[in-house]
Amino acid sequence: MSPETAIKVDNLSKSFLIPHKISNTLRERLIHFEWKKTYEMFGALKDVSFEIRHGEFFGIIGRNGSGKSTLLKILAGIYTPDKGEVTINGQVSPFLELGVGFNPELSGRDNIFLNGTILGLSNREIRTRFDSIVDFSELERFIDQKLKNYSSGMQVRLAFAVAIHTNRGILLMDEVLAVGDSNFQRKCLTEFNRYKKDGKTVVLVSHDIATVRQSCDRAALLQNGEIVKIGKAEEVCNKYIDQNMEDEGKRKHEGQDEHAGR
Repeated sequence: MSPETAIKVDNLSKSFLIPHKISNTLRERLIHFEWKKTYEMFGALKDVSFEIRHGEFFGIIGRNGSGKSTLLKILAGIYTPDKGEVTINGQVSPFLELGVGFNPELSGRDNIFLNGTILGLSNREIRTRFDSIVDFSELERFIDQKLKNYSSGMQVRLAFAVAIHTNRGILLMDEVLAVGDSNFQRKCLTEFNRYKKDGKTVVLVSHDIATVRQSCDRAALLQNGEIVKIGKAEEVCNKYIDQNMEDEGKRKHEGQDEHAGR
């Protein structure tokens, strides 16, 4: 792998077994205990390949179920691919889902130490960066309250603050701007710009096309587990918008045909 390459993905595939029948209650399980469970194989990713350079901001876009989050979890080492290989040149800091690595029964203070440890920081490193983490999260008044009393916006601010203070070379982010007010979103974008200046690498999964256009150098568009376009962020975002407009036109046309046939 070239020294300029931060992440290399070769022919990556990942599938999941989806059950056809799920017994939700004990009564259903007792009544239908002789039913044989059947499954179907769902291909979340299919022979995905790409490279991301050091210092590059790389966006991953696509509809729900297109494979974006599955891909990011494989990059983070949470999922193991069925086929293919991922090579990462550098230390990774994942910020994937709200609440991952947090304990709702612990205070915000304790969760900073818990989450920081999970992300690979030593106790000394966490103590050194603690005040800066709290300051960035803007949660000084609430830092000793239990996390279960935090709003979703407060939790994502705390999680993001810990993640960016790990100072890893590669940051994986899944819908970080989906939760939070406009002030926090602006702060995130400012932090992204600082990352760019510092030469850090960011992989950003987002439904927010404006953020991908503004922050990312390149992007990949996923559809049904496959990359349908990869290139400059602006071009990929335009492809995604065109794709959505085409699909919406097809749905309207099919709806009109169905109505006319009645």
